[in-house]
Amino acid sequence: MNLNKVFLIGRLTKDPETKTLSSGKNLCQISIATDRFFTDKEGKKRQETEFHNVILFGRLAEIASQYLKKGSLVFIEGRLRTRNWENGSGNKKFRTEIIAERMQLGPKAPKETLPPIEAEKEEKEEEIPVIEDEEEINIEDIPF
Repeated sequence: MNLNKVFLIGRLTKDPETKTLSSGKNLCQISIATDRFFTDKEGKKRQETEFHNVILFGRLAEIASQYLKKGSLVFIEGRLRTRNWENGSGNKKFRTEIIAERMQLGPKAPKETLPPIEAEKEEKEEEIPVIEDEEEINIEDIPF
């Protein structure tokens, strides 16, 4: 079984760019910034920002171009797609995008009224136990 699913909640870094394809279908490109807040090993609060390219088609593209603008909060559900091509000087280029399948518009509240949700400590990510291949799993130990 395979799964290619992305969920993003973030803010637009610029106004949506819309186009009409030769087929007559609408296309809208948006760029979303997502933030991750955490406390490092020294106890300092840190922030990492990731930028995502999102493509919307059809009715989603129309709604995005009509209601979204730079700074708007949006929830996107979609799938990853990586395109590759050669530019004019023959260099191979790659671009990973999210193809939106669903979208939910965020509130029209100012950014300051939405507090960030922070992870407790970065070290918690490393506490996940690893099961070696040689270790046998007892079915009775599974909690469900």
